[in-house]
Amino acid sequence: MASDILDSTKERMNKTIAVLKTELGGLRAGRANAQLLDRILVDYYGTPTPIPQLGNVSTPEPRMLLISVWDNKAIPAVEKAIQKSDLGINPSNDGKVIRLIFPELNEERRKELVKVVKKKGEESKVAIRAIRRDANEQIKKEEKDKLITEDDRKSLDDKVQKLTDDLIKEIDSVLAAKEKEILAV
Repeated sequence: MASDILDSTKERMNKTIAVLKTELGGLRAGRANAQLLDRILVDYYGTPTPIPQLGNVSTPEPRMLLISVWDNKAIPAVEKAIQKSDLGINPSNDGKVIRLIFPELNEERRKELVKVVKKKGEESKVAIRAIRRDANEQIKKEEKDKLITEDDRKSLDDKVQKLTDDLIKEIDSVLAAKEKEILAV
């Protein structure tokens, strides 16, 4: 019973970190990254479809993404979805492929992105702490229901706290790496 609490807590905390990494992958750091298009949905015949499912996305140059859409009729819909997104980039097409050219980030924009990274990191830390609180409440309930002893409760509390500390350190290292990437000129 008690190990179930620890396992589910670890799983929920790891999912939180995975979400953070996905969100940070979507932040553009001055260079083209095909992951930026994963979360943009195109209305393709009435179905919201991610861009990578509509064609090939390649990076011919560090600051350019090339989208070769398989169905040429979908090109205007893909362009429209990119324009509506938060990328802030105007796509251009030659009838066969769509080009996205990423401008150099200026110092001000880099600092804004670092603030966004820190905010997302803080949100993840809050989520981790909320998961810790839920686990501790479950552990106390099991002790109250006489399913575990007081010593078991203390041991589990320590394990949950160690897991929390380790994952907060991991969040900090993920944030530091992303900040370094953004601030690199």
